[in-house]
Amino acid sequence: MNLKNPARQAPITTADKIFETMQHEIVEGEILAGSKISEPELAKKYQVSRSTLREALNRLEKCHLIERKANVGSRVVECSVQGLLEIYQVREALEGMACRLAAQNMQDDEIAELQQVLNAHGNDQQLKDGIAYYQEEGDLDFHYRVILGSHNEQLIKILCGELYHLVRMYRCQFGMNSPRATRAYDEHKAIMYAISDRDGELAEMLMRRHIAASRKNIENKLEKESE
Repeated sequence: MNLKNPARQAPITTADKIFETMQHEIVEGEILAGSKISEPELAKKYQVSRSTLREALNRLEKCHLIERKANVGSRVVECSVQGLLEIYQVREALEGMACRLAAQNMQDDEIAELQQVLNAHGNDQQLKDGIAYYQEEGDLDFHYRVILGSHNEQLIKILCGELYHLVRMYRCQFGMNSPRATRAYDEHKAIMYAISDRDGELAEMLMRRHIAASRKNIENKLEKESE
């Protein structure tokens, strides 16, 4: 059976909608990393009450996109080399495990859908030109699909819920526009073939190598920007 993401629910309340809007804007860099959160300005921008806004901010804090400090207030998290190293170490271990489980547990129709996702990615002109490998979030994200394919609810909650958008923030702002774009796509295809062959050991190794290479790419970018 297809295991849905238990951490993802359709927005119902106004706070849900503000949370999703701000989440997207932070991840994509429209709200700058490290910028101070002004509740009056944001309440005015989104035309909501301060209590509704605070509910959305509480949820953003829980998914590690904003942080609150005593006597300082709330800020969007900053993308740092140390933060990158820590979160990618977690990714390498847990997504490697998810990939191994996906090779065991994904149904044939799930693998076919994963192939369709990669085919759609391959048709993107920026990827063909080797400029960028941009993936929409959720079901159009290769990594998200593989994690769901693990059919392990605890892994899904951590990687597609708690950490997903913080990881995506690093990927969107530093990893997707890259000379590594074509290579990253080829690595995705190799992982997909290993999953299709039900070779969990190979799938895990390829995913771990892929994430390690992505980490190094982003680390180099962050270090150059700090010079």
